[in-house]
Amino acid sequence: MASSFLGSVIEYYDFLLYATASAVVFNKVFFSNLSPLVATVASFGTFATGYLARPIGGIVFGHFGDRLGRKQMLVLTMILMGVASFLIGLLPTYAQIGTVAPVMLVLLRVLQGIAVGGEWGGAVLMSAEHATGRRGLWASFTNAGAPFGMVLSTAALTGTAAAVGEEAFLSWGWRVPFLISILLLGLGLFVRMRVEETPVFNAARSQDAPRTAPLVDVLRNHPRTLLLAAGVGMSAFVAQGTLTTFLISYGVQTGFARQDVLNSLTLASALAVLSIVGWSALSDRVGRRPIVLTGALLMAVFAFAIFPMVGTGNVAVLTLTLVLGQSVLHPMMYGPLAALYAELFSTRSRYTGASLGYQIAGLGAGLAPLLFAQIQASGGSTIVVSAVIAGFCLLTVACMLALKETSRADLMGELVPDA
Repeated sequence: MASSFLGSVIEYYDFLLYATASAVVFNKVFFSNLSPLVATVASFGTFATGYLARPIGGIVFGHFGDRLGRKQMLVLTMILMGVASFLIGLLPTYAQIGTVAPVMLVLLRVLQGIAVGGEWGGAVLMSAEHATGRRGLWASFTNAGAPFGMVLSTAALTGTAAAVGEEAFLSWGWRVPFLISILLLGLGLFVRMRVEETPVFNAARSQDAPRTAPLVDVLRNHPRTLLLAAGVGMSAFVAQGTLTTFLISYGVQTGFARQDVLNSLTLASALAVLSIVGWSALSDRVGRRPIVLTGALLMAVFAFAIFPMVGTGNVAVLTLTLVLGQSVLHPMMYGPLAALYAELFSTRSRYTGASLGYQIAGLGAGLAPLLFAQIQASGGSTIVVSAVIAGFCLLTVACMLALKETSRADLMGELVPDA
């Protein structure tokens, strides 16, 4: 559990550091030749490429994770993420080398996406397949690592900005949090190398290896489960992309000081760690479905309150908005997903199936800020944005109702192919 949590923290520190930087820095550093609004759209576009690459990571590392083991893939994904993030900190800006700079930024963002796409499934299975009980609780620590990574990444950016000043921050200070990644990589590898392979995988490996590739097994025998899994998680990621990325940019445009917005996000993300674990533990008692369904329905309603609350211009109300959304409602949809995805697929294709379902759903977090920024740039109302969020929440409700309760599933058992 500790290995999965720490690994997730480090992976998401790197991945979500980019998210915050894309909202407050990259539009000025890598797209300085564009107007502010268009630069924001372009910055969110590079941010989205990481999410587009995540299913690739899920497929590649999922395949070898199902064939060779969970542990080896987790080591490789951590190295890939750490190196890519470190290199972002070394990139020249648009002012220095022109259009080559954003191109290199996109390539490194793709590598980040591939890394985190392979990381999540392995980290979840490390906890879920080691657990002898309370699987929702133990698996949730991987998901709890994401907001804690957000806390660290936001604190690193804001702390650096406060220490060096605005001008120096835009000149070189933004690089420091990315360069720190190499130190976190060393810490993560130290812990992760000492974790043993899961007993569930070892038991499956002792049997004859299947001839069918894990991806083929998922697509051929469990296509309905895969699609429903992606639909269940979509609203959680759309909400995440809204609250942790788009709302930062929107808040600054509305008139809030950047530091006030980031402070509110840091508080909300810290509280989300506890909430994710708490809701997931409750899902062991009452089931995954009631928690996720309740969260999705409440978020669908709350979506229409987000922008009017931020529009008040009051810092306390802004903080309340982020706390309610990021620390209470989003964890209800997001926390139980770790155990849920692991329970939907059999051992021989679990890494691939869980990763692919989760990463397809994760496209929502990458594309939502880009879509919403384009709606804003075209003069669209925030009501349209709220309606889109609510629509994805209703999709989650429909998909969750179509799935059976999984909290009592036996991870050692083999699943019946979809009809």
